[in-house]
Amino acid sequence: MHEKCSIVLDDNQKLTDLCGFNDSNLKIIEGLLGSNVYTTGNELHFSSKDRKKQIQFKKIITKLEEYCSKGCILSPDLISGIYSGITFQESSENKNEVEDLELVIPGSSRRVYPKTYNQVSLIKKFNNFDIIFVVGPAGTGKTYLTVAKALSEVLQKKKRKLILTRPVVEAGESLGFLPGDLTQKINPYLRPLYDAMESLIPFETIAKLEESRIIEIAPLAYMRGRSLSDSFIILDEAQNTTKEQMKMFLTRIAEGSKAVITGDITQIDIPNKKQSGLIHAINILKDVKEIGFSFLSSEDVMRNSLIKKIIEAYDKEK
Repeated sequence: MHEKCSIVLDDNQKLTDLCGFNDSNLKIIEGLLGSNVYTTGNELHFSSKDRKKQIQFKKIITKLEEYCSKGCILSPDLISGIYSGITFQESSENKNEVEDLELVIPGSSRRVYPKTYNQVSLIKKFNNFDIIFVVGPAGTGKTYLTVAKALSEVLQKKKRKLILTRPVVEAGESLGFLPGDLTQKINPYLRPLYDAMESLIPFETIAKLEESRIIEIAPLAYMRGRSLSDSFIILDEAQNTTKEQMKMFLTRIAEGSKAVITGDITQIDIPNKKQSGLIHAINILKDVKEIGFSFLSSEDVMRNSLIKKIIEAYDKEK
């Protein structure tokens, strides 16, 4: 006889969102864990005597609650991504797969390869989709791996140029009043992308790429009306776009281009968090098979073991 693991949810709406239409989300979790998941009243139950599976079930539900609280509609990709991050182990088989997915950057002495299952999945999506949404907290490698892939494509001449953009959420200052030309004004906002680039290739190489306009800085507000072809485009801090800005950006992507949209839905700085263009896009585009979605979590934090603990501590407070 199977033992039962139960989780009580006080918020009925959250319970409904977690279950999905006709309990579709519960069926996905059942398929992943191999045991029955069902509800009675305001409780979720998981039938299994396997202690490891019970712990995995609780972790999956906790992560899904976090996404629900941010207004995200739960998708099969998200649920599978959470499960993959929880279950990834550094087995010899996984190590071989990781080495096969190493990102080769001409002129770089750094070895860049995924270190968790979700990062493996992300690099596979880089290879298989032209538009990829990458969502996760600080330290999960979303910016680093995206920049590494972009440099690999550009320096191997698979793409004509690298375009960096992000929304400018201003704190009391307008770009018009900041000193310098447009590039100098937007540069501080793109510092995380440059930090990643400088850790991968020499500063002199970056300068040459900028001088030849192979690397282009394009503030999101200035992209209206453009058609971006044969380029690798990174939209960073996408959680701070509006719905209108996100639609405008996505419709700029032309033939031969690859676009990666990165963001952290726990760090939304726009006044109305529910109007985040990133969350809206994930919700309305989740069924478009030609678009890739990668969801990273604290399980994927590689920057510092302390960062993982900090993220988990803040998550528990919510």
